[in-house]
Amino acid sequence: MGSSKTQFVMSGWGTGYSFHCDLVDYTDSPQGMRMAAVCWLYYFSKFIEMLDTIFFVLRKRNNQVTFLHVYHHSIMPFTWWFGVRFAAGGMGTFHALLNCVVHIFMYSYYGLTALGPNYQKFLWWKKYLTTIQLIQFVMVTSHISQYFFMNNCPYQFPVFVYIIGMYGLIFLFLFLNFWYHAYTKGKRLPKVLQAQTWAHHSNGVMNGNANHEKDE
Repeated sequence: MGSSKTQFVMSGWGTGYSFHCDLVDYTDSPQGMRMAAVCWLYYFSKFIEMLDTIFFVLRKRNNQVTFLHVYHHSIMPFTWWFGVRFAAGGMGTFHALLNCVVHIFMYSYYGLTALGPNYQKFLWWKKYLTTIQLIQFVMVTSHISQYFFMNNCPYQFPVFVYIIGMYGLIFLFLFLNFWYHAYTKGKRLPKVLQAQTWAHHSNGVMNGNANHEKDE
């Protein structure tokens, strides 16, 4: 994902795009061809990410195979086929750039969790990972919504704009719902933080009369 992020930057987002009504370069220019290539690379990476679900099932971590997880990994390859086939570049690739940045943090977290319980103390920032994801969808929705307020933006494949707009809003809602159930109710905090949260509530109970909801 780090390589894809760099390629998106070098193919337009750091070398000429305005972050407004950026058009798709359908010519054989080196920059246009480079952007098309990185879009295909990003598209194929969506299928690789489906391995997350397979690993969860093999490890019998069925509580992690949520609607959000399955919906996210199943819809991205389908929607991005339209993008890479008809609009490999321009303003419709901004969300892909952001997604690559977020995945750097996300898979760094997964890497730490895979190292075992001795690294639990380094997982305190899980809550902030979800915050980063929420910021991502706010930025995606804000950026793509410019299309609807610009005068005469000749973006060549407006259907992709609607797809990205709906994608941003739907996932913003789903991740806000995840935030509420995971962190407001404390069900998905790392174990070290679950213990601290439990201890905090225990110390605040008068006469020890309270029932604690068991974490999942």
